[in-house]
Amino acid sequence: MAPLPGSGLAKGLAVTLRTMTKKTVTEQYPDAQPELPPRTRGVIGLFEENCTVCMLCARECPDWCIYIDSHKETVPAATPGGRDRSRNVLDRFAIDFSLCMYCGICIEVCPFDALFWSPEFEYSETDIRDLTHERDMLREWMWTVPAPPALDPGAEEPKELAAARKTADKLAAQQETPQPPEASREAARAGEPHADEQARAAEQPTRPMGDSKQQTDQPRPDQPEQEGRE
Repeated sequence: MAPLPGSGLAKGLAVTLRTMTKKTVTEQYPDAQPELPPRTRGVIGLFEENCTVCMLCARECPDWCIYIDSHKETVPAATPGGRDRSRNVLDRFAIDFSLCMYCGICIEVCPFDALFWSPEFEYSETDIRDLTHERDMLREWMWTVPAPPALDPGAEEPKELAAARKTADKLAAQQETPQPPEASREAARAGEPHADEQARAAEQPTRPMGDSKQQTDQPRPDQPEQEGRE
């Protein structure tokens, strides 16, 4: 069936009218800031206190855009007679965002939650060499990371939060309980016998006079001395 004359023109005018009546989606950036979703992948933030320099993020990065430098330090033993420990100290953590393809693998493989997505996106540079951001800038972006979403009703609490809350409650209970001075506790231990020793002493029967071997070998006052004693 052949199209009616002028139907194409009417169809085009209908599309034009429908588009003109819609709300505009153009945003006048940077005069108007866009409203981004809360979990937007803008840039990667670093929480360096959690970084143990395990190098997993650098090894797993498909673009090799993460640069890490570190050195080892010796930590003295916490107790007398203990062994000294060595730990890695982070010297440099940088990401070249001119190479990064924002895949998020480094964030996924980090076993200590040191890397996070930040919605910050205003870090363009006029020189591509300035897109390698060091750990100071990565740390600044860490404070723009939104809080994690709330758990679903009835969901199990994460084990990390439960362990942290248990430790905090234990420390609070220790601070509220009055502790006696150390000198008085030492004096009490030195002057009083142990409770177990007191219990064993009470259970042992008193040995009668003359039942021991040493006492049996001695002549009793009411027995005559044996003759021919060798």
